[in-house]
Amino acid sequence: MNRGLPLALLVLLVVGVVGVNSLFRVQQWEQALVFRFGKIERNVTSPGLHFKIPMINKVRRFELRIRTLARSPQEEAQRFLTKEKKDLLVDYYAVWRISDAAAFYTATRGDVATASRLLAQRVNRALRDEFGKRTLQQVVSDERGEVMNNIMNLGDRLRNEFGIVLLDVRTVRIDLPEEVSNSVFARMRAERQRVAKDFRARGAEAAERIRAEADRNREEILAAAYRESEIVRGKGDAESAAEYASAFQRDPEFYRFYRSLSAYRESFGQSGNVMVLGTDSDFFRYFDDSQIDSGDARNRGD
Repeated sequence: MNRGLPLALLVLLVVGVVGVNSLFRVQQWEQALVFRFGKIERNVTSPGLHFKIPMINKVRRFELRIRTLARSPQEEAQRFLTKEKKDLLVDYYAVWRISDAAAFYTATRGDVATASRLLAQRVNRALRDEFGKRTLQQVVSDERGEVMNNIMNLGDRLRNEFGIVLLDVRTVRIDLPEEVSNSVFARMRAERQRVAKDFRARGAEAAERIRAEADRNREEILAAAYRESEIVRGKGDAESAAEYASAFQRDPEFYRFYRSLSAYRESFGQSGNVMVLGTDSDFFRYFDDSQIDSGDARNRGD
């Protein structure tokens, strides 16, 4: 009895050790590869406890959590050429995760750094192709979303080749190199100044056209008003002349007398006026009673 007890304990110990080494657990965020003598035997994708053969199988786990590919502060931004041969500095990030542990291990030997380097190469190549088809304006604003969508089409090839899923790609910065930015800004400034001068010239032309139209309308209005005033003045003069003629015909002598009084008023209305005329002058006709009487007699027919 005493000898059988240690043997049973030894057997239980061996069974326990073998049982513990025959089980492995896979978490919800993991996949596991079971190797037999260095070769992949199976890919465990479901979480929970799984069996393996001790000393023959080895297990390697791979996290399926999301990873980010981004440029480190020590690295330089990628350089790409646009359709018009402009050099651009592009900084971007990519979001990815492992989708197939077996394919991932086959392509990268399970090294995340190697996978990041291969993914960066593919994304850089895709960005270079997309930027080379477009101008700077299209890349920056017009077709930026289309560029990102085309790069996302890499997902199927990456899944098949590397066992990874590309979830998202976004550009952080698109800028010109420092050595050419000054010349580009100067060219843009000159272009804006040219456009501004063109608008100013158009405005000045429109102002001159409006001013000329206003001056023409003013002259037309003044001419029409002057014509109307001359017509009214002419009618008034005609009516006045008709009235004068009618009054002259009714009493010519009184009309001549009235005209002489008006002439006297104009001639002697201010002090210091001197006029040297003979007494027999017709201007002083109404100062001489004899002339008035003889004139009256002639008018009466005496």
